[in-house]
Amino acid sequence: MKHLGIDVNVKHLPPLDPAFIPLNRFYEAFLKDAAEPFDVAVERSGGQVAVYRTRVHGTEALREADVYYIDRIIKTLLWMKGGFRVYLAGCEAVCDAVKAHYSDGGSRDFDFHYMGNVYEHPFEVVRVDAVPEEKSFSKAIGRHLEGCRIGFDAGGSDRKVSAVIDGESVYSEEVVWFPKINADPDYHYEGIVAALKSAASHMPRVDAVGVSSAGIYIDNRTMSASLFLKVPQELYDAKVKDIYIRAITDTFGDVPYAVVNDGDVSALAGAMSLEDNNVLGIAMGTSEAVGYVDGDGNITGWLNELAFVPVDAAPTAMADEWSGDIGCGVKYFSQDSVIKLAPAAGIDLDESLSPAEKLKVVQGLMEQDDPRAAGVYESIGVYLAHALALYEHFYGYRHVLLLGRVMSGKGGDLLLKTCKKVLADEYPEVAEKIHLALPDEKFRRVGQSVAAASLPEIG
Repeated sequence: MKHLGIDVNVKHLPPLDPAFIPLNRFYEAFLKDAAEPFDVAVERSGGQVAVYRTRVHGTEALREADVYYIDRIIKTLLWMKGGFRVYLAGCEAVCDAVKAHYSDGGSRDFDFHYMGNVYEHPFEVVRVDAVPEEKSFSKAIGRHLEGCRIGFDAGGSDRKVSAVIDGESVYSEEVVWFPKINADPDYHYEGIVAALKSAASHMPRVDAVGVSSAGIYIDNRTMSASLFLKVPQELYDAKVKDIYIRAITDTFGDVPYAVVNDGDVSALAGAMSLEDNNVLGIAMGTSEAVGYVDGDGNITGWLNELAFVPVDAAPTAMADEWSGDIGCGVKYFSQDSVIKLAPAAGIDLDESLSPAEKLKVVQGLMEQDDPRAAGVYESIGVYLAHALALYEHFYGYRHVLLLGRVMSGKGGDLLLKTCKKVLADEYPEVAEKIHLALPDEKFRRVGQSVAAASLPEIG
């Protein structure tokens, strides 16, 4: 297949999506004849800088391909590691075109404003003669089991809390709540405090509190989270950014605490159950939630929002409703992917059903060994194999922990089997290096809220 003048060779395509162009295969084909150096650096909080050194063609004939390639690399770095400033060193025409994309009103207007808000710093793209040097640090966090701890896990449909004494859960509860449809931040605050008090009542004291929550957290502050989607910006700034800090200190005073993205906590729980490090956790549910624990067992502070990272180069790829971009992970590794592929498999889904209910319909057919449903999961398995090769290029991970509703039942088993088969055939060098795992009983014993309880260090 050809894309933007680049011949892309692919051995395995999803049976229900033959137009799919694996982005990593496009990258490989693009770089074969690209010889002009081009460097990209992304700066985030604390003066940290991520650097990616690559090449472009630098010719008028392949200008569109050059711009597309650099645009995709920037997009990946921004949502993998985060940043408010992009440095570019290379072909001036490519730099100018990309800068226009990442501007107010440009094609990446969403990323421009989102990153500026998250880092509370105007977003900018700067052309330089040489990009800054790489600078990063990771933080040792978690695996602290001593003492009386609370682990709180905030989800979009329920909240979980555990009372943990010396690494053993002595009490857990799960309460249904509706954070995404409530505009009053006091609703969220009161729910958090109620959970904390409930767990505390089952322990002689509270030594530390750890929070696992969907969203982006910097220095324990809620910079962006879908849980507070309906809260007006003024109230968000006043009452949500420090909501977990206030809830903990108002309830328990000056105790150690830590607030971490739920994907990172899942990866931490996986590392604890595997008794190893360098773990990428991917949860396929409402969206694609991802976390990463590095080779030293640390949490990096990266965004790891791979739902927004592109995996498909096809110009006909489905658009994400939130960002407006096409070919991004959320449409390939979540319930949205199942719903997207169902019509191509000949499965009619009642439009009055919620996305979760539509997923259950396909899962039900899969449990009955319906070949149409099998085609859906086989297609996602092919997607995943290509994406894991792409993710491995950027992360260099050793273990992948696969979680979420999409991975449950027979469908998840077929998805995993297909993924392993495609990886071994198309990317043998990656298949030999990585280990794919599903949650086992040990992981379930560790659990999300118990792993969250282990986050803060006492004393």
